[in-house]
Amino acid sequence: MSLLNSFSTLWKDPPPALAFELSEAGISMARTGKEPDFDFRPLEPGVISISPLRDNILEPEKLASAVRAMVPQNGGRKRHDAAVILPDSCVRVSVLDFDNFPSDAKEQLSLVRFRIKKSVPYDVESAILSYHAQTSSVDVKRLDVVVAVAPAEIIARYEAPFRSAAIEPGFVTTSALASLELVSDTGTVVMAKLSGRVLTIMVVSSGVLKLVRSLDLSEPGIAEIAADLYPTFVYIEDNLAAKAEKLLLAGFGRLAAEAQDQFSRELHIPADLIRAGAGVASENNLGLLGYLQALAA
Repeated sequence: MSLLNSFSTLWKDPPPALAFELSEAGISMARTGKEPDFDFRPLEPGVISISPLRDNILEPEKLASAVRAMVPQNGGRKRHDAAVILPDSCVRVSVLDFDNFPSDAKEQLSLVRFRIKKSVPYDVESAILSYHAQTSSVDVKRLDVVVAVAPAEIIARYEAPFRSAAIEPGFVTTSALASLELVSDTGTVVMAKLSGRVLTIMVVSSGVLKLVRSLDLSEPGIAEIAADLYPTFVYIEDNLAAKAEKLLLAGFGRLAAEAQDQFSRELHIPADLIRAGAGVASENNLGLLGYLQALAA
């Protein structure tokens, strides 16, 4: 099980036949293959309540029942492997920059834990932590390392209903990280991803993830999103010595047209909707579609 992987080296063996994405709204599922088969099962309000610090699964029996209703019945004779994609803000994802990064894996882990421990209010040593060192052809001296960390109890509670249904979560990641596979633009791109009340902002420059922020919105609307989004463009100019070339919007639904118009006009850059080849993108399946696109590639 891993919270973070390079998709390019994900599967030496055939990928699992099932992939799931969880959100407060429900469970999206796909049966992988050349022509993926999709399903979505809504959840009652309050079954899942996303948090990076406390238990997210408030009604485990209702979640387990929804999972059992979606998975193929095999009489308990054989366990299925699956990819499980978690809501963004239940996991802390950061990008750490290093001038020197050791080659030894144990030294790498120790250094990452040392850097990340001051930014989370729990014991990093007992948490689930994964990292991925990105390579860049633009700046070979600086290494950007993506780090995902979460309390073990939170991840275990998300995995539990799958295990009880004879599903083994062999690969676990977050929706935002998986959805990055839908970004094909070169240069410096900002992606704003909306899922319920959670806004995740990511900056990708020349194929390297530079920034990840997940924010809880009090009232998801254009004004509040703009207030959180616009400072990102100042950050890019101040820290990356570049200007953003495009804004990609994901999961905006009914706000999409208004957001495109206002953001492109006020930021003076194109604001495009994210596109997915495997299916119709919504706020509840962006990570799932990114995962499937990675498999197809």
